[in-house]
Amino acid sequence: MAVAQPTAAGTISREGPSRWQSLWKSISIVFESRVATVGMVMVAFWVILGLISLVWTPYPPNAQEFVQNQSPSPANWLGTDHLGRDLLSRLMTGTQVILLKTRLPGSLGGFAIPIGVAVWGVLGSVTVGSLLGLNAGYRGGWTDQIIMQLLDALIAFPVIVLYLVVIAALGQGDLVVIVAITITGAPGVARLVRSLALDIKTRDYIRAAETRGESPWYIMFVEILPNARGPILVDSMLRVGYAIFAIGTLGFLGIGLPPPDPDWGNMVNEARKNIFSNPVAVIWPAAAIATLVIGLNLFADGLREELTRYQR
Repeated sequence: MAVAQPTAAGTISREGPSRWQSLWKSISIVFESRVATVGMVMVAFWVILGLISLVWTPYPPNAQEFVQNQSPSPANWLGTDHLGRDLLSRLMTGTQVILLKTRLPGSLGGFAIPIGVAVWGVLGSVTVGSLLGLNAGYRGGWTDQIIMQLLDALIAFPVIVLYLVVIAALGQGDLVVIVAITITGAPGVARLVRSLALDIKTRDYIRAAETRGESPWYIMFVEILPNARGPILVDSMLRVGYAIFAIGTLGFLGIGLPPPDPDWGNMVNEARKNIFSNPVAVIWPAAAIATLVIGLNLFADGLREELTRYQR
């Protein structure tokens, strides 16, 4: 509760919560849900492991057993694959390309940019989907009809077919996978944002903004979008899990993220040929995909429950 404080002029002012207090109040919503807390811990484990891998791994991720024996490094704690490569090192490095860095092709500089492929793909789908959904929901009429018909046509195709079409047209690469995730995810985001915009545009503050003569773009991005951020944030968390699973699927099919950095799906694909003689090489990357996706889903579900309860 704000406490009244006398000022130098003899008046009384009320001190509201500071910016840090407001930020902590927003973050503490997560800890009020056990489900969200468990999910956050699972996701944080892989993020921390990926950050550590940027500076240290037990062995070089692509080094075979002969090279490993040349250095006094620790034992292979999780075992090795059929080529003698350390599984822990490959899992740690695989986390980088999913969550922490995106490798640009040589023609664009040949270096890595922050944030992983899955996150960039979701950011792209949220950006494109929000733009289309806001215009369809707020403008209505023919704009709504044309946008939604085009998006419904994309939704009619199986997701894996769209992935294959994009990769066949553009080739393999981190940026191609981001484009594929963006194209497949944008229709779902657009439908969500459109439904939110249809509800929010009937509110009184939207009518007030229209009366003031604000432009449609101002109303969509300043009045409607901030008030729809809760459901969009929860949906984005879920979509990061979907994107990670999609990257693993494409890697298993051999058309996902290219070498040299290991891809969890490709690790499963390579190890399945020797599954009876070396099952741990399949189990560990499959468990990595499962735990990260489940953690993101738990975090999103718990956050949605708390936001719903808080809004009530």
